[in-house]
Amino acid sequence: MDLLERLRLQRQAITAPPLRVAGRLTRMVGMTLEAVGLNSVTGGRCLIMREEGEPIEAEVLGFHGDLTYLMPVSGIEGLRPGAPVQAAAGVAQFPAGLALLGRVIDGRGRPLDGHGPLRTQESVGLQGQVINPLHRQPITTAMDVGVRAINALTTVGRGQRMGLFAGSGVGKSVLLGMMARHAQADVIVVGLIGERGREVKEFIHDILGEEGMRKAVVVAAPADDPPLLRLHAAALATALAENFRDQGQHVLLLMDSLTRYAQAQREIGLAVGEPPATKGYPPSAFAKLPALVERAGNGLQGVGSMTAFYTVLTEGDDLQDPIADAARAILDGHLVLSRRLADEGHFPAIDIEASISRLMPVLSTPEQLRRALRFKQMSSRYQQNRDLIAIGAYARGSDVDTDFYIEHRSVILDFLRQGMLEKSSLDEARLRLERLLQGVAS
Repeated sequence: MDLLERLRLQRQAITAPPLRVAGRLTRMVGMTLEAVGLNSVTGGRCLIMREEGEPIEAEVLGFHGDLTYLMPVSGIEGLRPGAPVQAAAGVAQFPAGLALLGRVIDGRGRPLDGHGPLRTQESVGLQGQVINPLHRQPITTAMDVGVRAINALTTVGRGQRMGLFAGSGVGKSVLLGMMARHAQADVIVVGLIGERGREVKEFIHDILGEEGMRKAVVVAAPADDPPLLRLHAAALATALAENFRDQGQHVLLLMDSLTRYAQAQREIGLAVGEPPATKGYPPSAFAKLPALVERAGNGLQGVGSMTAFYTVLTEGDDLQDPIADAARAILDGHLVLSRRLADEGHFPAIDIEASISRLMPVLSTPEQLRRALRFKQMSSRYQQNRDLIAIGAYARGSDVDTDFYIEHRSVILDFLRQGMLEKSSLDEARLRLERLLQGVAS
């Protein structure tokens, strides 16, 4: 072999990509897998071979010495001690684009609706591109969500991130469905994270309906999916919304729920030995929340918008629940659903006094803002005297606002209530509020 040939072979050896070292499975504790001999970075994908069936995909969560901790994305049936583990090349890509509208997919980007394969050439990764906050388009335009109480009293802007705080069984899914049907958005992305499988089908067929599905894509990861798949489903729904936004679409992202997302991270964190910090939640659960939520919002100047509503489950209707408290601090406002109103058959059961949109002063004229504050003050005064009124101890003339509310209570309740199929535009809601207060003032 001459000198030139030897130099050529040496150069190829230097520039050729190193072979990925295969490891082997040594231990399985719960959903956490331990492997040795694996050369992969955190967040990297791995394939675990089994004797029968397709390989199991897993993600690297961490390492300790020669041990590498893995979390499977799918079921782990059929694994045996010493099973080969191979690092997968590249970053996982998932289908995207307008061809997904009307489809239901899982956290791995696979169709769940039985309508055939996804016919799209576009793809996205789970991790979105970080946008400089100074380069984001400011929120200056009000968004019509089709719900009268929200449009008139807690106006939301295009690109705003709102929390929907509710206990179980108070109508949060119905409210999300109303917004999905009636909101002025080009595309709607729905993330159903950690919900019961029965609720997934009911939301799609009964609440969202055929009308809502025409411009929507649903990413579903029910409660029986592995925790990592639930995290991936939330990230995928966000990535799809980002993709639509960057194409110039006005996107509405509805995620149900942010609490299940945090609980999935809690399962993962505790499984790999992370110490619990607050009510069993490890620090990583609180770090994951802003990392996900901050991806929502407007993009660069001149592109589309991405408005997001995240439901937050309040355990025992406690708004000081650690996840609820953390979410309230990073969102641009919150809508609180009241169990008392739901028990009275009042839907949507929005507690107007406890709800707020932090951007409403920017999105409303001074007169519109004054009317909304006037309504909240009047409602608050009535609630303070509610018990006295119930037992007949309240004397007319004691409080002007309470007298107004009592006199026009039926009109006020009609204004706040709205059927699931009923739509109320932004202009119509503001006009009704103006007329209502004029009637009260007279």
